[in-house]
Amino acid sequence: MAGHSKWANIQHRKNAQDAKRGKLFTKLIKEITVASRMGGSDPNSNPRLRLAVDKALDANMTKDTVERAIKRGAGELEGVTYEEIRYEGYGPGGAAVMVDCMTDNRNRTVAEVRHAFSKCGGNLGTDGSVAYLFDKKGVLSYPEGLDEERIMEAALEAGAEDVVVSDDGSMEVLTAPDEYESVREAMTEAGVKPERGEVTMRAATASSLDADSAQQVLKLLDMLDDLDDVQNIYTNADFPDEVMQGMS
Repeated sequence: MAGHSKWANIQHRKNAQDAKRGKLFTKLIKEITVASRMGGSDPNSNPRLRLAVDKALDANMTKDTVERAIKRGAGELEGVTYEEIRYEGYGPGGAAVMVDCMTDNRNRTVAEVRHAFSKCGGNLGTDGSVAYLFDKKGVLSYPEGLDEERIMEAALEAGAEDVVVSDDGSMEVLTAPDEYESVREAMTEAGVKPERGEVTMRAATASSLDADSAQQVLKLLDMLDDLDDVQNIYTNADFPDEVMQGMS
């Protein structure tokens, strides 16, 4: 689905920028801490923690930093306690936007998220107002220029649900959330290791935007992404090609 692919590519660039200024590490440490607190400190029996640790190590976080975050979550070290909150709303042009946060101050977070929505011409909705538009999926991403047939064949054998090929030739292998790890391992063993992978919320249908609305939605996503309490942002916005080209 083109809209998701474009937003995923924007997020990937943002993550690269975040990594340079240390912001990505803060998000990853929060995720490890909460995953450890909720599901235990053993990555082998806690799939969410294993995913968070893999993502942190892929971003070149040191093992010491990872272990400290796990211990903090398990209560072995003192630290801030974060709670998870999801906010849902609509941006300009009717694009659905879902924002996952981790915070130690719920009032601060909702005020900041609401401010971003209202400043960019969107509005915060109630729980469930847009969540039904998204499905939880494992996504393995491949850049353009690879052997499409080989990836499709490996994905089929690995038990993936679907392979989506975008207009630019890039590919996404979709899995059920609990099959993500096994499919990723199988694809890697088959010699087609993904460029990146994650378990994410994926829009079931895209919301096409005109150029003006798309610019406003991107401004909203930027504002949300800059908030310290925001972990992940999901949208069903389908950005026009001319807007995307202007970003590259």
